[in-house]
Amino acid sequence: MSAHPWLFLCFVDDGSSDGTLDTLSALERRLPDRYIVVPLATNCGKAEAVRTGILAGLDAFRPAYVGYMDADLATPLTEIERLVHIAEDTPSAVMFSGCRLRRLGVEVERKWWRHYLGRVFATAAALVLGLPVYDTQCGAKLFRPEIARSVFSERFLSRWVFDVEIIARIAQMLGKDEARRRILEIPLLAWQDRRGSKLSLRHYLTAVAALCRIYLFYRLR
Repeated sequence: MSAHPWLFLCFVDDGSSDGTLDTLSALERRLPDRYIVVPLATNCGKAEAVRTGILAGLDAFRPAYVGYMDADLATPLTEIERLVHIAEDTPSAVMFSGCRLRRLGVEVERKWWRHYLGRVFATAAALVLGLPVYDTQCGAKLFRPEIARSVFSERFLSRWVFDVEIIARIAQMLGKDEARRRILEIPLLAWQDRRGSKLSLRHYLTAVAALCRIYLFYRLR
């Protein structure tokens, strides 16, 4: 943390039954001004864990920017810092989302099958949103506090495809034309698939079903 003095961390324990909460609590005791831990009594899924963490971080740290990332550090902290610099240079934007664009000159490493399934899902998400989003599911996102508090004020429909809902909510608040201009997707310079991922073909099929629910819900609001 000494290398990132600008960074404050909120860990959400999603009803774990192992020693995760003890480990996180030990970190909080060592640096209480930099870490907070929010324990959830039961497993609620990623969407509610992220939502709870965002709101807790806003209240605890009152940050200039708030966001979330995967705990396995598939996105390195240097990339989060880069998102912050881009946010500082782009005052009109309200959301900054990393995207895993595979291209020459970068270190974006992803299993081929996850890459191609991800492209199919991203295309479906773009059709549902009516916006040219490239990668909704990248676990590296940054928001201005005022938009974050509104976006995360209510529970999400889906436990896992809430990233699509985030964009849908911003589009409802600002209008699609404004959302197109004020949501920035930032191609990452580094990202790596981590071992132990539980994602499977079944999860992708479940995600497609969740997209249908999101489309119907937000179209009718």
